Amino acid sequence: MITMTPETTIGEMVAQDYRAASVFGKHGIDFCCKGHRTLQEACEKKGFSKEQIQNELDTVMQKPLDNAIDFKTWPLDLLISYIEKTHHRYVEEQIPVLLQFLEKLCKVHGGRHPELHDIYDLFRSSAGDLTQHMKKEELILFPFIQKMVKAQNEKLTIEQPHFGTVENPIAMMKDEHTVEGDRFATIATLTDGFAPPEDACTTYRVTFQLLKEFEQDLHKHIHLENNILFPKAIALQSQLQ
Repeated sequence: MITMTPETTIGEMVAQDYRAASVFGKHGIDFCCKGHRTLQEACEKKGFSKEQIQNELDTVMQKPLDNAIDFKTWPLDLLISYIEKTHHRYVEEQIPVLLQFLEKLCKVHGGRHPELHDIYDLFRSSAGDLTQHMKKEELILFPFIQKMVKAQNEKLTIEQPHFGTVENPIAMMKDEHTVEGDRFATIATLTDGFAPPEDACTTYRVTFQLLKEFEQDLHKHIHLENNILFPKAIALQSQLQ
């Protein structure tokens, strides 16, 4: 069950119990990039009744727990390894596939469906930015968090990094997450919620399904970082100091 106060953010709610994500996702409430909002703020933004969403959350919480992983209990170095091996690798593998499919759709169907060109341009921009973003995490931010974990476990002192407090690169990563979240929200709108048109061929349908899966993976990816990894890394640096 989720422990809630009026100040609890929707990101913290999903971090406590990932079942909450299904409710927020159904109503288009961004719990990853905009997870810093309270339930009241998120509902007001969308024009929803807080009581309605709360009732749906209560219903979901009454269902038996599945085998969902409780990531918030994981050591930070293990969580980093999981993010890299699961989500970073997924992005790297899917980008060339989706770029190839989208380029083909533009050539074959772009005349009748001009929105495909916008979708392709948006995804191509996302592909480039995400690739750079993940490298910054893997080469700069994640290694420092791993050093902090090692310092805590072995009672070591740690040198001040060139970027100062860990909050500085984290703020940059969160800003870049927001850009990607907004970009994929636009793609979702252009695709009518990733619903292919009636005249769509098999490639068209497969591409939209892959885009939908890419967005879902991105949401969980960003959630693990924004709502679990980053707050714990900030708290760890505070403890070490």
